[in-house]
Amino acid sequence: MSGFRSLRWRLAALIGAVMVLSVGATYVAVYRGTGTQLRDQIDRELRADAEAFGRAGVPAGNPSQQDVDLAARHYIATQPFRASARLLIVTLPGRPPISNEPELVVAGSPRARDLISPRDGYSNVSLADIGALRLYRAAVTRGGHEVATVAVGESLTPVKRAEDQVARTFLLAGSLTLAIGLLAGYLVAARTAGPLRRMARIAARVDAGDLSPRMAQKGPRDEVRALADSFDLMLERLEDAFARQRAFSSDASHELRTPLTVIRGQLEVLARQREPSAEDVRRVERLVRIEILRMERLVDDLLVLARADEREFLRLRLVDLGPFADELLEGARPTAERRFDLGPMPDGVVDADPDRLAQALRNLIRNAIEYTSDGGLVRLTASASGDRVTLAVEDDGPGIPPDSRERVFDRFHRMDSARQRVRGGAGLGLAIARAIAEAHGGTIYAEESPEGGARVVIELPGFRATGAPPPSAQAAAQAPAVSSSA
Repeated sequence: MSGFRSLRWRLAALIGAVMVLSVGATYVAVYRGTGTQLRDQIDRELRADAEAFGRAGVPAGNPSQQDVDLAARHYIATQPFRASARLLIVTLPGRPPISNEPELVVAGSPRARDLISPRDGYSNVSLADIGALRLYRAAVTRGGHEVATVAVGESLTPVKRAEDQVARTFLLAGSLTLAIGLLAGYLVAARTAGPLRRMARIAARVDAGDLSPRMAQKGPRDEVRALADSFDLMLERLEDAFARQRAFSSDASHELRTPLTVIRGQLEVLARQREPSAEDVRRVERLVRIEILRMERLVDDLLVLARADEREFLRLRLVDLGPFADELLEGARPTAERRFDLGPMPDGVVDADPDRLAQALRNLIRNAIEYTSDGGLVRLTASASGDRVTLAVEDDGPGIPPDSRERVFDRFHRMDSARQRVRGGAGLGLAIARAIAEAHGGTIYAEESPEGGARVVIELPGFRATGAPPPSAQAAAQAPAVSSSA
C-alpha cells in the first residue's frame, strides 16, 4: 500500500498529532501560568499598598474628617503616578476623590465613575488611554466607623506583553519543533514500517506457493527483529511440514497402491477363468483378505500418527511397570518362536497412557521379531534414574547401522528396501513409537544391543519409585522447618 494511507504516513501523522497536542498543552499551561503568576503578584502588591495607606495615610485614634483629608493628601503627594508607579485613589465621605493622578478622577467624567464605583476587593477596569487596570478597593476605619476608602490600581499592560511574548515564542519554537518532530516521525515510521512491508511482500509470495523467501532481519534484538525471526521460523516449519506432508502423501499412496495392485491382479486372474475352481477362489480370497488386512493396519497406523498431536491422544494414569511389562511380554510369546526375556524392572509406577505405551513397545518387539530368526533373543528391560524411566527392547539380530539409527524412526522408512513385504510392514511401527514417546514428553533412540543386535530405547518422565511420596509431599519434606517457639 502506498500514498497517505500507508502505515508510515499514518504513524507520522499520529506522531505529529501527539506533538501538536503536547506543544499545545504546554503552551496553554505556560501561557496561563505566566499570566496567573503575574496577576497574583500584582494582587499581592496592590493589597500591600492599600494596607500601607491604611497604616500611614490616616491618623490613628479618632481623627476628624479634616485631619484625615490633610493626612491623605500628604500621603498621596509623596506617591506620584509614574509609568512604574501605582494609581492611588482615596475617597472621603462627602468630598471629591484624591489621587496621585487627578486627571483620572475629574468629577463627572466616565473614567472617574469607573475608578470610584467598583465594589470592595479586586476588579478590572479598562480605560481608553491607559488600558486595562487591576484595582483593589478597601475601606479604612477608625474608631469603629469608616473614615476613607482607598483604591490602588496597576496597569495590566506588562502582563499582556508577557503573555504575547510567550505566544510568539511558542509559535516560533512550536512550529520549528513540530516540523522537526514530523520529519523524525516520518523517518521512524518508515524505519518501522520497512520490515513490515518486506514481510507483506514475502507473505504474498508465500500465499502464491513459494515458501523459500526469508525475512533475515538484521540489527538490534528489538520487537521488529523478534517478529521477523518468528516469521522466518514459521516459514521454516511450514516448509518442513509441507515437505513432510508431500512425502507422507507420496509414501502413503505408494503403500496403498501395492495391495490394491495385488487385489486387482488376483481378481483379473480369477475373472479370466471361465469356470474357476473352488481352490482358486479360496486362494484368491485368502490373498485378498491378507492385503485388505494389511491396508487396514496401514490406515490405522496413519490415523495414530495423524492424532499424535491432539490433546486427547493420551489418557494418563499410573502404570505399575512390573506387571505391565510381564503382561506385554507374555502376550508376545505366542506370536513367534523367539526366546523372550524379561530383564530387570524397577519397582515403581510411571504416569503414562498404558494403551499407547503398550502399542509403542509392541511395535518395538514386533520389529525385533522381524529381524531375528527362530530361537533368537528378544529382551524387554527397564531402568530408572530420578523421575525418569528407560524402557528398552533388545535383540541379537543384525542390528541397525549407525548411519540409519536416526532415519529408522521416519515414516515408511525401511533399512532394506528389497526385503519382501511378507516379512516387513509399511515402515510405520517405529514412527508410531516415536510419536507416542514424544506425546508423553519423552524421547526414543536406537543403539547397539549388548547381544550384538539392535537396542531401541524409550525414555519417559513421570516415574516414581514404589513407596516414594508424591512430588508435592517431597517438596514439603525438603522445605525448611519453621520453629513454633517464635
